[in-house]
Amino acid sequence: MRIIAGQYRSRPLRAFSGADTRPTADRLRETLFNVLTAGSLGLLEDSIWLDIFAGTGAVGLEALSRGARQVYFIDSSKAAVSLIRENLHALEIVQGFEVIQRDAVQALRLLDSKGIVADVCYLDPPYRMKEAYEETLDFLSQSRILTAESLIIAEHDKHFDPGAQFGTLERYRLLRQGDASLSFYRQGRMT
Repeated sequence: MRIIAGQYRSRPLRAFSGADTRPTADRLRETLFNVLTAGSLGLLEDSIWLDIFAGTGAVGLEALSRGARQVYFIDSSKAAVSLIRENLHALEIVQGFEVIQRDAVQALRLLDSKGIVADVCYLDPPYRMKEAYEETLDFLSQSRILTAESLIIAEHDKHFDPGAQFGTLERYRLLRQGDASLSFYRQGRMT
């Protein structure tokens, strides 16, 4: 596993051994960031990210490498938080991030209470935690963390559909690659 592009391009990242944690594959991350930099999205330079269920931190680290201003890494696992910190240290990243060891919704409540507003929220719960998609997306849809321009991306198993709508959030794109899929959500446009 490595950083795909940007300031830390080709630098290796540490990952968990075993099958309990499934980091976002290099190829899927590359596809994700190609989508985000294509056309009018331009969601990287000076952006604020939430990497929810961050695991190794690969997605948030990729965002930092490509010019994100701030990434909030959220994971409830002590081992994951330790690994994220190791990867940040190995890349010599000393600013532009916060690592939060809490349950996803608890962490989001904390960020919401602090007035944090995100440009991009990436969530990648363990695939077996299907209820985590609904809980997290429901909370985000009601929070002040999002603006009308914020983008929410959920990574999920290709055989599982997390849902097309959560409160004001509507899925506008579904991208499949290998065994994984990415669902892209935005606030519904009022007409």
